[in-house]
Amino acid sequence: MRRTYAPIRFVLAALAMWSTAIAGEEAAKEGDAAATYLFTSFRGNGEDGLHLAYSRDGLRWTSLNNDRPLVKPTVGKAKLMRDPCIVQGPDRTFHMVWTVGWWERSIGYATSADLIRWSPQRLIPMMEHEPKCKNAWAPELFYDESEKQWLIIWSSTVPGRFPETDASSESGSNHRMYFTTTRDFKKFTPTKLFLDPGFNVIDGTIVKVKDQYHLIFKDERLKPTPQKNLRIATGDRAVGPYRQVGEPFTPSWVEGPSVLRIGNEYIVYFDMYRKHRYGALRTRDLVDWTDITDQLSFPRDHRHGTAFEVQPDVIERLLRLSRPADHRD
Repeated sequence: MRRTYAPIRFVLAALAMWSTAIAGEEAAKEGDAAATYLFTSFRGNGEDGLHLAYSRDGLRWTSLNNDRPLVKPTVGKAKLMRDPCIVQGPDRTFHMVWTVGWWERSIGYATSADLIRWSPQRLIPMMEHEPKCKNAWAPELFYDESEKQWLIIWSSTVPGRFPETDASSESGSNHRMYFTTTRDFKKFTPTKLFLDPGFNVIDGTIVKVKDQYHLIFKDERLKPTPQKNLRIATGDRAVGPYRQVGEPFTPSWVEGPSVLRIGNEYIVYFDMYRKHRYGALRTRDLVDWTDITDQLSFPRDHRHGTAFEVQPDVIERLLRLSRPADHRD
């Protein structure tokens, strides 16, 4: 009897292992069913602070904390919290940077263990060494695993620095991208030029695909022909140099790109600010794109933020803030 059924047990075990492997592959393709995502944003001019929305699929986004700000801005002359960017570090701490004002040379910085209780806010003087600098817009964080350090990138206009393109945009703006690195957010390397593609650029974000780093940014040119679209430059290191600036891959009049990886695919979100809504494109290789804008659902007035994956327990703690006090655990 044992000799008769042993081969059957062996076959059944093999089939079970094969089924598990296939299921794992399919889960990787479609994304982790338990994955949860957050998206930062601001309202109005950024005066009320950080807003968060969550999603299970990267398409349908719901406000947290009853669409009230989770933290209010306290630093900078204008005391705004625009373009908030949050990245979780290797130690699980959440780091946030943001634009503190339209015409200020510093950015805001704070940390949190749970996105509910925040450290005291402080200013990082990105461009204070440039007395003519007009601004420091849309800072973004990227953790460089290979170098065990953080990059902070942002856009600034330094009048007279790039005179050949001075008349290419509105309000006398002629941005290029700059960066610094840090390991502890206390000591920073000297500010350096990060991207000069020969035209006005803002709103950069970095994504690593295999061994290549891709910088997605906005072509901010208004003249002679409006661009206002997104392009990609590629580099071998997170700090650059970035080269091979591609052709636009989005419509015009968009900004604030953010990238979310779900399974084997990437979603690039962007603020369609003239239409007062968000758009997105899906891709596997940053070459071929599928427009999924019609599949998106965002909270009203959601503006220029960053999307990132978190553990489900982070979402659960945030969801408790949205429940009446007598229904919280």
